[in-house]
This record gives sequence, C-alpha cells and structure tokens, in this order.
Amino acid sequence: MTGTWPAPHATAPVRGRVTVPGSKSMTNRAILLAALSGGPASVDGAPATRDTMLMVEALRAMRVPIDVDGEHVTVHRHAGLAAGSVDCGLAGTVMRFMPPAAALVEGVVRFDGDERARERPMGPVLDALRSLGAVIVGDSLPFVVVGEGGIDGGTVTIDASESSQFVSGLLLSAARFDKGVTVVHDGKPVPSLPHIDMTVAMLRHAGVVVDDSEPNTWRVEPGQIAPTDWVVEPDLSNASVFLAAAAVTAGSVTVAGWPAESTQPGIGILPVLREFGCTVAAGADGLTVTGPDTLRGVDVDLHDVGELTPTVAAVAALAPTPSRLRGVAHLRGHETDRIAALAAEITAVGGDVDETPDGLEIRPAPLTAPTDRPWRAYADHRMATAGALVGLVVPGVEIDDIGATGKTFPDFPGSWAALVG
Repeated sequence: MTGTWPAPHATAPVRGRVTVPGSKSMTNRAILLAALSGGPASVDGAPATRDTMLMVEALRAMRVPIDVDGEHVTVHRHAGLAAGSVDCGLAGTVMRFMPPAAALVEGVVRFDGDERARERPMGPVLDALRSLGAVIVGDSLPFVVVGEGGIDGGTVTIDASESSQFVSGLLLSAARFDKGVTVVHDGKPVPSLPHIDMTVAMLRHAGVVVDDSEPNTWRVEPGQIAPTDWVVEPDLSNASVFLAAAAVTAGSVTVAGWPAESTQPGIGILPVLREFGCTVAAGADGLTVTGPDTLRGVDVDLHDVGELTPTVAAVAALAPTPSRLRGVAHLRGHETDRIAALAAEITAVGGDVDETPDGLEIRPAPLTAPTDRPWRAYADHRMATAGALVGLVVPGVEIDDIGATGKTFPDFPGSWAALVG
C-alpha cells in the first residue's frame, strides 16, 4: 500500500472472530530444515509473507528446488545446497539462519539485505562460525561465506544476549557439521528463549538429537535431518494485537485455531492481558479475550517475549494507570530501535512516556492524533500494528507504512478493518 493509512476507529466494543496466518518463525525454520534434509518435504500453513518468500528465494538461490502453492511449500529431493547470492531483506531468520547452512556448500555465498538490515547485529553468529572452521569475509551485511563443502563444528562460546537467533541459527544446521555443535552462551540472559525452545523441539521432530539439559548450553549430535512434512501453527504474536483490540475497547475477540500448547513466544500475551484486567477463555471455537470496563496498568518483564512489546506498549498508553515494561533492551537491535520508536510515537499522540535502559515507563495522558504527522512504522510490522491498536481508541490516527505488516501478515489491513467494521 502507498500513502498513509487511516487507522479504523472503534465507536463500540470490538467483537468478532479472526483467523491469522501461520507463524513466520515456525515456517522459516521448517523450510530450512526441509532443505537441509535433502527432501522431499513440505510445509503446510506457510504464510505468504515477505519473510517467508525471502527464505524460499534464499534457498532457491542456493539451488534448492522449491515450489510454493498458496500456503503450501514443497521442497523436492536434491543433492545439497550450492553457491549463490542471498537477499536477506529485513528478515532476521534469513540473515542469522542461512550463514551456517552456507558453510556447508562448495563455493562462495554472498549475503546482503535492506539498508536497515546492514545495521542489525551479526557478529556473534559469524564469529562463532569462524571459530568452528568457516571462512567468512565481513562482520555484518554485506558479507561473504566461502564454503569448503563442509565444516568441522565442535564447541563454541557466544554472547547471544542481543538475539536468540544467534543460537537457533547455529543449531538448525548443526547436525550437518562433522562434529555437530555445542553452543555455550556466556553473557547476559538470552532474550526470547521460547524461540530457542521452538528450534530444539523442531529439530527433535526431524530426528535430530539435541541435549539442552544444562542451562545456557545446547548440544546437537551430528547426523541426518529427516525429511518431514510440517504443519504450521497460527502466528500467536500476530494474533496478540487482535486480542488486544478487545482489551482497549472492552470488547471480545476470538482467535481461531489457538493451540492448547505452543513454543511460540506469542502465547505469553495471555498473562499480560490478564494483568491488564482481561478475561481469557479457551473453547471449541478458539481462544477468546474479553476486555475489562477499565484497563489497569501493568509492571511486566517482557524479556522472553520481547516481540510483544509494541502491542503491550500500545495497550499501556491507553490505560488510566501507569505501566512499566522491562527486560527488553535487546529490542534496540530489531527491525528498528523499538524502544526509541515506541517512545517517539506514543509521545507524538500526546502520551507521557520515558525510555529506560531496558524498556519503557508509560503514564496516563489524554491522547490525540497529531495533525502534522502520521504514526511512523519505521518499516517495522509490529510498529505498524501498534499504531493500528492506538487508532482504535484515538480518532484520526494515520499510519505512514501499513504495508510493513506484509512482513508477517499479508492482509493485515483487510483483517483489521473487517474486525473493527
């Protein structure tokens, strides 16, 4: 979409049922594992998002035969990955997951991406690969992996406090390394640990032996990755903003297909919404959140579920009592500096917010849409959806780049408008 997007304004409690696309995080792990298995393998429920297609095109560039038919991805039998050029776009899963796979090829694999992607941290995973025997030129995008047809593997110590993707990226290809991999995290706590749990669970499902019994240590034994037909869960982080619509309008929203159990970090929105005063109920039709007559502020540590911070911050800005969001210093290295971006945009609509070293303090204030500027998305899908959430309550909010939601939700504007309408 081009031009600013007028965020729908709710004149009554939002009530409805929504279906969200599959999890991008699960999808890109599944597609890579399917490719590393040699095929044939499939991924069902893959969302038609930019991040999904960036992973597909990255593997196609490395000579993996892949067909995409709607939400079904088929990886055909092949002899292995080959040299090529990879466009990472702004997808962390591509820029962090593909270099270890590239170390397996014979030849040169070149990596680049969007301008903002060149600013995102890459050092820990590239340095780890070097210590395991890979030849890499560069420390951030653009960089080159000079593959020698395999990699020794072994034990490596890294600081993954900026991104759990550094660990997941190494683990996903580790079974194909000669000695497997033992990854030891040595630093501040790893953010978004549920994402690593997802990686471990998916590796085990594909027959890979993983030992994570020791804190901050993950051991992957060398061996085969079994060709697997994957079924992707709904993206619970994308679903969270729809559930939050019920919270801020005293409405009731049901998300279809919500799993009873999940390794997705998005499941962490439920206890946070309860803190805001919502009620949560699972039923045959899906999971339903009902908003309170009056929101209450929260004091929450979002370290393990940092991707939910924009949604939580938007709800907090609409609450009549103060909130404190903690544990998310690592968000400064995401698609944008999400802490600074949230502070700027909430302030622009009249909010009272301070950045802290690891999060935000948000106090109640009357909010009004500015007349001189739109809500800025910063090319970040979660910033765009946070603006849509604020716009439910604050009339006149416009978002400069709602198209950024295509990263993980192909028709967010249509689904959002349908729910509010």
